[in-house]
Amino acid sequence: MQYSLLVMSQEAGDAEVSDEAMEWGRRAFDAYAKSLDSAGVLVSADILQPVAVATTISVRDGELRVQDGPFADTKERLNGTFVLEVPDLDAAISWAAKCPGAQYGAVEIRPSAIIFHDGAWHRPGSEASQV
Repeated sequence: MQYSLLVMSQEAGDAEVSDEAMEWGRRAFDAYAKSLDSAGVLVSADILQPVAVATTISVRDGELRVQDGPFADTKERLNGTFVLEVPDLDAAISWAAKCPGAQYGAVEIRPSAIIFHDGAWHRPGSEASQV
């Protein structure tokens, strides 16, 4: 089963994070990603740039609307994602608890409903169940 771990926290600039804390975070996330990878559960990992460089688009009545910045203005932001392939929610929770972001923010765990691989859409948990 695939689960996305959505790492939510204040951005470093908003939280006035020291250089020392930033270095701790870099080392902690590096070790975390390497542990996921060596366990064979990591599908992908992304650390996102700040929302200041985000662009949000929508299409209404055939018209493209482009907005600088995030869709929602919130204190905590989506700062990164880890996609895992693990047997069940308990395993996802166990890995999420080890995420450095859980120590100063939150990690939302969300199961994949449908995934795209090998040129087709599939329901997780069954390679034979093409959508």
